[in-house]
Amino acid sequence: MSHTTIKQLISQLEQVLLGKPMQIKLAVACILAKGHLLIEDLPGMGKTSLSHGIATSLGMSYQRIQFTSDMLPADILGVSIFDQNLQKFEFHKGPIFNQMLLADEINRASPKTQSALLEAMAEQQITQDGHTYPLPNPFFVIATQNPQDQSGTFPLPESQLDRFMMRISIGYPSAEAEMAMLKNQHHGHKRPPLKQCLTSAELMDLQAEVNQVSASDAVLKYLLALIDMSRQQNQASGLSPRASLALLQAAKAWAVIEQRNYLVPEDIQAVFHAVAEHRISAHGQFQAKALSDTLLASVNPIL
Repeated sequence: MSHTTIKQLISQLEQVLLGKPMQIKLAVACILAKGHLLIEDLPGMGKTSLSHGIATSLGMSYQRIQFTSDMLPADILGVSIFDQNLQKFEFHKGPIFNQMLLADEINRASPKTQSALLEAMAEQQITQDGHTYPLPNPFFVIATQNPQDQSGTFPLPESQLDRFMMRISIGYPSAEAEMAMLKNQHHGHKRPPLKQCLTSAELMDLQAEVNQVSASDAVLKYLLALIDMSRQQNQASGLSPRASLALLQAAKAWAVIEQRNYLVPEDIQAVFHAVAEHRISAHGQFQAKALSDTLLASVNPIL
């Protein structure tokens, strides 16, 4: 399949989020790898704008949920209501029955409500009142969260964080990007409407292409060396086998974006921070980014 569509998708998203090409490529790689994405940053940094841009550009059915402290699991999954005419309970599907769910400020909901997403994210199905309901294909969760020191937040438990293939942070824009944004606002320039860049069938073809990316034993040994090094750190529990699988799949997706059908160490390095940091940051009082930098610096690829 032509990679022109991937370039168009990334180019369009760069008009939504100015000056953040790395974050955009990571988000696209996460989706190509069939992963769920967590975007963490301060309010007003463009988290929701990027999420909406991805959903619109992929042309999938989606719904945004604003998570609040009084939300219940049924607000996400759906609820069974007794039908007087049929004399039985009928299940009314919730917003999770869309191809993409935008969970805005997910850490403002209680842990009970957060956990309602676990089965959906892991198995692409939900169980309600003893019945199992499959979710659409493709299915993605893009969640945004504010930093944990913000008021009114409930930290995501490790089991929930582990369901997200990647966590990215947008960060402040560069001076040039913010100047361009201010000029557009001042002159009343409106961003052109987003168009659909990929159909669901094309997206699934690209995901299948990711699975076909080859990885030599030497590259796999490099990946495993990083995983093993993480397990030798005293400050944190090491990365799990699920994390190693996520790292491999994300790196393959990065290779597809780079128009290659084989894996190189640079692919693993490009996605390592996004895949690893949220899985180790909850253990101990240390900087996860500093640890992941140390891991990358300590393990040399020998090809």
